[in-house]
Amino acid sequence: MASSKTTKTKKTKGTKGTKGNINVTTENIFPIIKKFLYSDHEIFLRELVSNAVDATQKCKTLLSGGEIKKIEGDTKVTVAINQEEKTITISDNGIGMTSEEVDKYINQIAFSGATEFLDKYKDDDAKNAIIGHFGLGFYSSFMVSERVDIITKSQKENSEAVKWSCDGSPEYTLDPAEKETAGTDIILHIAEDSIEFLEEARIGGILNKYCKFMPVEIEFGTKSEMQDDPNGEKNEEGIVKQVSVEVPNIINNTTPTWMLKPSELKDNDYKNFYRELYPMNMEDALFNIHLNVDYPFNLTGILFFPPLKKNMDLQRNRIHLYSNQVFITDNVENIVPDFLTMLHGVIDSPDIPLNVSRSYLQEDANVKKISGYISKKVADKLASMFKKDRAGFESLWDDLKVFVDYGILTDEKFAERSKKFYLYKDTDGNAMTHKELIENVSNNQTDKNSKIILPYTSDASAQHSFVKVATDKGYKVLVMEGPLAAHVVSKLEQTNSDVQFKRVDSDIIEKLIEKEETETSLLDEKQQETLTPIIQGAFPGDNYEVKFAAMSPESSPFTITISEWMRRMKEQQAVGGGGFQMFGDLPEKYEVTINTNHPLTTKILKEKNKEKRATMAKEAADLARLSQGILNGEELSEFIARGFKNLQS
Repeated sequence: MASSKTTKTKKTKGTKGTKGNINVTTENIFPIIKKFLYSDHEIFLRELVSNAVDATQKCKTLLSGGEIKKIEGDTKVTVAINQEEKTITISDNGIGMTSEEVDKYINQIAFSGATEFLDKYKDDDAKNAIIGHFGLGFYSSFMVSERVDIITKSQKENSEAVKWSCDGSPEYTLDPAEKETAGTDIILHIAEDSIEFLEEARIGGILNKYCKFMPVEIEFGTKSEMQDDPNGEKNEEGIVKQVSVEVPNIINNTTPTWMLKPSELKDNDYKNFYRELYPMNMEDALFNIHLNVDYPFNLTGILFFPPLKKNMDLQRNRIHLYSNQVFITDNVENIVPDFLTMLHGVIDSPDIPLNVSRSYLQEDANVKKISGYISKKVADKLASMFKKDRAGFESLWDDLKVFVDYGILTDEKFAERSKKFYLYKDTDGNAMTHKELIENVSNNQTDKNSKIILPYTSDASAQHSFVKVATDKGYKVLVMEGPLAAHVVSKLEQTNSDVQFKRVDSDIIEKLIEKEETETSLLDEKQQETLTPIIQGAFPGDNYEVKFAAMSPESSPFTITISEWMRRMKEQQAVGGGGFQMFGDLPEKYEVTINTNHPLTTKILKEKNKEKRATMAKEAADLARLSQGILNGEELSEFIARGFKNLQS
């Protein structure tokens, strides 16, 4: 159970109690704090614990500089709740303050910042920014308190303890106090509308969120632990008995993995840290990148690649941003490139401005440098993995492809760097670089216009008949799956002007890769004109355009396709981007290619009975639609019933 500290106030020789007014232009600080920070009011605990940690660390600096001779007390921070007195106390044995320093840093500086704070966050854009980060400091305590006491004693020799107290109004008191060790206690008298913060679970959750990796030990309550019996009692086997004892509960890891040197770490260390960050994740990360740079900016961190498969998990709360081991936010938008938001991990940098609007973040030079550095580091890592262990890299490609695709669509420099490791996979599972692919297919897949055509499938199972026709011709069919496929093929065409992508079901094979030689048609133009209204009438509505082509007699009599341009526009519109919203919702438009060399086509033409001829055309049309999954509802039911009836006749 967390407990409170009690410090007695008394008059000390040579020190007088004082009253005064804080240098602040508003009559009450509560409206400022409540109005602007209510949605983020748990920030107060992070701010106060951060201050306590800073005060503790400064002791070492003063000690090494000879300004103090020794450090009194343990170098840890304690957070304690007293539910009876309705207080939360944050204590440290840090640098502490003299009476003059309290007046300077609390009365004159901290509260005078309230007016500046009002001006800074008066516009809506700023209110929505990352707020409360290292600017509000001590007076964020008034978000949850009706009164705040500071009891502090400087580490300097012959210092006397003082107590500062304020209820949020401009008036304060500063009196002598009694305190055994140097350091500072901040005592928050919790307001009625903030009693939730007197619950251990609530405070424990905030500490775990914001203070989990702070560099000074933070104690919150106690925990049970088995230890050897202090009396030395032994069991029957002569082994000292284990007894349960209450020990301080240290809630943080002061040396998180990202602060260590990569040379000091093994694969298992990274795996354990990933589990520490994401205890609910069922799968391990594929691999990680350890970031460490001190010029021209300071940045450390570890980025983990989660298994993505074909999904676009665009949750933007998986990378945690820290500043000197203090958690800031899990919203890293505008700080890392957009495609990197699919990664997990930690970025720690004191050089990212945190008290500004997002629009300012987009223009900040340091943020741009950091974003560019991370993008390059990721590309370099992938290129290195491909070069060192191609087989291993290929085995990860299905997980990496969505991430890399998103990167080349949103980051031009990453797109250029990705050429070193971007892979194309065909339906046989072979993986090739762009250069390898072109060398492999250029002879067979160059059309009559000297363009290298790359047929691809978005679903090899659903498009099996088209894939088979293409592979039977000796063509390589690439697998381009996922929601970004249409955008990606357009991007790859832009960066590789020698190729053109066509989905295998976008046209008949003879038109997919057009050659100089063509099949001779068994039907002349007049016969085709005769067939057109018959076949057109077998399809519903105006969404089907009938055309004729001389194909192999073994090819399908009716083939339904959606043109590459139309389908690509629709897919890009569905995902977003591409500039196609101007067209509105594009209608379904199908092309029906009639094989003029198929026996069924000739049979329909020669059938004299109009009703029977229409039935034959309808049956063929429904079969073609069924093969493409576009025969459904009442029409599908009628087709099935008709088929069963024919079996009985």
